[in-house]
Amino acid sequence: MTLFTEQFELGQNDELTGGVKDNIDVAGFVTQAGSEALAHNPKATEHADVVNAMLSSGVKLVGKLNMHELAYGMTGVNAYRGTPVNYLFPDYIPGGSSSACAAAVAQGAIDFSIGTDTGGSIRVPAACCGVYGLKPTYGRISRKGVLPQESTLDCVGPLAFSAEKLIRAMQSIDSTFSPVASKDIIKLGKVTVNAKHTIQALVDGAIDKEFIQLRPAALPSLVEAFEVGLPLMNFEMCQAFGHLVETGKLGNDVQNRLLAARDIDESIVAKANVVRKKFTQEVDRALRGVDALVLPTLAAFPLKRTDALAGQNDLQISSLTRPFNLSGHPAITIPIRNNLGKPVGMQLVGAKGNDEMICYIAQKISDSNKTYA
Repeated sequence: MTLFTEQFELGQNDELTGGVKDNIDVAGFVTQAGSEALAHNPKATEHADVVNAMLSSGVKLVGKLNMHELAYGMTGVNAYRGTPVNYLFPDYIPGGSSSACAAAVAQGAIDFSIGTDTGGSIRVPAACCGVYGLKPTYGRISRKGVLPQESTLDCVGPLAFSAEKLIRAMQSIDSTFSPVASKDIIKLGKVTVNAKHTIQALVDGAIDKEFIQLRPAALPSLVEAFEVGLPLMNFEMCQAFGHLVETGKLGNDVQNRLLAARDIDESIVAKANVVRKKFTQEVDRALRGVDALVLPTLAAFPLKRTDALAGQNDLQISSLTRPFNLSGHPAITIPIRNNLGKPVGMQLVGAKGNDEMICYIAQKISDSNKTYA
């Protein structure tokens, strides 16, 4: 089973169906996080908070979704559970770590899915698979009942094939989520980044709308935020899962990353917090006077599936997503349909707590051009 690790039916409403990533507790099932090393853990006795919210809002939960093992990889390759096929772009990786969360909504197996994002693990697979994905403001959605239990970076959020369904998904997991009033003009700060020219050109074309006003926006510490965010995540993942190295049941990529993470000194936490404060202030300044910031989701096209299955990796794929895990700002990826036969995504970053605005902009862009799903 490369999409679902478990299939079931919880809830009575057939109007909206959802699935959750395999690192999210569903009572009666083992939370394996895509790993054989956790296969014999006790079954969860309670639903995660996000699962309770879904069921309370009338969503029919139909299963748990496959993922990159331990949510610790960007390709979606999983030798234990199988690697989901990228439905719209089968030659390319599905992305990770919420691989099947993206693949399932692209395929139409469910209306939306709930994944987790520590460095781009919602936005990267969503961009790879040509769907929408939202990393909410850090802390907005409860992580109770989610692995890893502790993280200064990880967020729970939805993926869907359309902006409308993504908004409905957010409403189902967050009772405070309220659509914003319509705006005639949307002001965006365009962040200059080192992205492939073809990708940047497609992003520029996607925001060339009468209702969008652009101005330049500077994030001088973007690269530094990526460079410090990666070892911080590695350090935190080693704290959570380092003991599993001794089981002999981890995939090679995860085993090697956890072993390497043992050498990261805990001083990385203090260093990361310094950059976190600086970069957060930069993002806040850049957002003054605009509704959101805009930049590509992926700086380059993703790996080919065959290369990833052969063992290649590309941690740079998160170079434009990971910084906003460090700062905690909400960020959404919007698919850009094109004639290249390759996945391209555009990322919007909003003010903390104003997740509704970037979802509104995503839907308005979607509505303005039928080539957006």
